[in-house]
Amino acid sequence: MTVNFALLGAGRIGKVHAKAIAGNADARLVAVADAIPAAAEAIAAANGCAIRSIDEIEAAADVDAVVICTPNDTHADLIERFARAGKAIFCEKPIDLNLQRVKDCVAVVEETGTVLMVGFNRRFDPHFGAVRAAIDEGRIGPVEMVQITSRDPGPPPLSYIETSGGILRDMTIHDFDMARFLLGEEPDTVFATASVLVDPQIGKAGDYDSVSVVLTTASGKQCSISNSRRATYGYDQRIEVLGSKGAVAAENQRPVSIEIATAEGYTRPPLHDFFMTRYTQAYAAEIAAFVASVVDGKPASPSGQDGLLALALADAALVSVKEARAIKVSEIL
Repeated sequence: MTVNFALLGAGRIGKVHAKAIAGNADARLVAVADAIPAAAEAIAAANGCAIRSIDEIEAAADVDAVVICTPNDTHADLIERFARAGKAIFCEKPIDLNLQRVKDCVAVVEETGTVLMVGFNRRFDPHFGAVRAAIDEGRIGPVEMVQITSRDPGPPPLSYIETSGGILRDMTIHDFDMARFLLGEEPDTVFATASVLVDPQIGKAGDYDSVSVVLTTASGKQCSISNSRRATYGYDQRIEVLGSKGAVAAENQRPVSIEIATAEGYTRPPLHDFFMTRYTQAYAAEIAAFVASVVDGKPASPSGQDGLLALALADAALVSVKEARAIKVSEIL
């Protein structure tokens, strides 16, 4: 079975998903919709697909699944709309920035029996996946501590920051999902600190650019997260997991993995410049997993519930920053 896709949103992340669909033998992009005609035209020309309105896609018999890459505040409405239309749904995070709205949306998905996957692509990265495999195989013993470093090469435009929900809901939310993926237990306590160290304008927009978070589970397992909107040396993505019998780590990746030794010392090529190249394999594997769920009619993972719980951690972290105290996740949920 070939899964026919429609892409809703032809911006930066939409282009990434269009490429992943094009590279999958079991998927085909048949339509694209975007409020900006030129963006839709570019995707259509590159993929040989039609430009349609969202209404046309909703009614289309030749569309099995949609990929939602539209602005954040449209996600929940579109999920509910296409769930009721009987389409499988892949949606970029977040489902919504309001926790109750997410709960309501997930309830509609469950009522309709729709396949919904939320775009936490890092679960599908082969390096992070190998970390999880080492844990599952018992090679490092039970997990005790996790360290996640995630730093962007530079901040996004202020116009994006003003609508993104802030660094904790936009950037750290990926790390919250990864923490849940690796800890093996749900975090029940969140303590976070945040500062404006990169650009004062980010603070004036009501956000932060430098964040540290500690998550703790009921049994005492810990995860520490380090985020920054500025890493002058490239896109910094590292994980280390400590277990009772050892540790496993995923190092930073480079487009070319070589090391040069001369009289001046050892040098290595720079890191990837951003997520579009660092996570190319993850995006492809993510779409492949979604296609498999659609074909098999099985629940997708990460699910709407995963999106809900990651947002709850982000909300708890934001309260922790503002109130300078540890927050129980139960206070938020």
